[in-house]
Amino acid sequence: MRFFVRTMELGSLSAVARDLETTQPTVSKVLALLEAQMKVRLLERSTKGPVPTEQGLRFYDQAKNILEQYERAVSSVQGLTEQPAGLLRINAPVGFGQFRVNAWVQEFLRFYPGISVELILNDRFIDLVEEGVDVSLRLGAELPPNVIGRHLAVVPRFLVASQSYLERRGAPLHPDDLVSHDFVRFAWSPGNTIDLHRAGAELCARTNSRYRVNNALGIREALVLGSGIGLCPEWLVHDSLANGELVRVLPEWSASSQDLHLLYPSRRYQPLRSTLFIEFIANQFIGLPGFYLP
Repeated sequence: MRFFVRTMELGSLSAVARDLETTQPTVSKVLALLEAQMKVRLLERSTKGPVPTEQGLRFYDQAKNILEQYERAVSSVQGLTEQPAGLLRINAPVGFGQFRVNAWVQEFLRFYPGISVELILNDRFIDLVEEGVDVSLRLGAELPPNVIGRHLAVVPRFLVASQSYLERRGAPLHPDDLVSHDFVRFAWSPGNTIDLHRAGAELCARTNSRYRVNNALGIREALVLGSGIGLCPEWLVHDSLANGELVRVLPEWSASSQDLHLLYPSRRYQPLRSTLFIEFIANQFIGLPGFYLP
């Protein structure tokens, strides 16, 4: 089971062999014996490496859970409960992961030398169980099924631009004026409109996007360089607002806030390393600029 779980996590037999300090033929033999014992094909062999079957995907989560329970049982009888160990797979959005999560993970690793971390950054909503992720940080949108969500923070969003851009093009006086400006937009955001609100009023404003980018830090840099007006979460631009690189545009208008959730699989057993990281990361948002406790 351990050979199979590590094959799912590392994606190649050679990587598993290095990780478990054995040979690739041994890994292949062990996996074949496991499949023969179970009378089920768990992995399809291909030139690109092992690919899990539907049965393999289902077995992975249960096998990983059993191995983690075994590790906890061994630790309890050896008196090692306070020395967490093992691999922790963490998922986060790309921009937020680069801007904040990466540094937090380094601090967490210094606290717990027995834990190793795989930080996976992407902007799509993943299936935690299918992709073997222990903890995920997600901004906005509905929560996926089969997970437990902990609401960590509320994130305001508003319009910003550089002073140089506004001096060159003029500042919009009403959301309807945005259509005559360059609007820097997230590449996967559909359409050419944005919903804004202020006290007692809501509207849908048209925009004109000559430049779209699929990375939050790329959007921030483009705005600082004077490329246009953008709708940004406060955590992304609070430092640029503080040092004057960016200023708020139409400051009385805002977009709907985003919710930041910490997600983990809805299984009864939660490994100690996951529990420790969940509590560690939740404490990072206390007093952090751009994030407001729910």
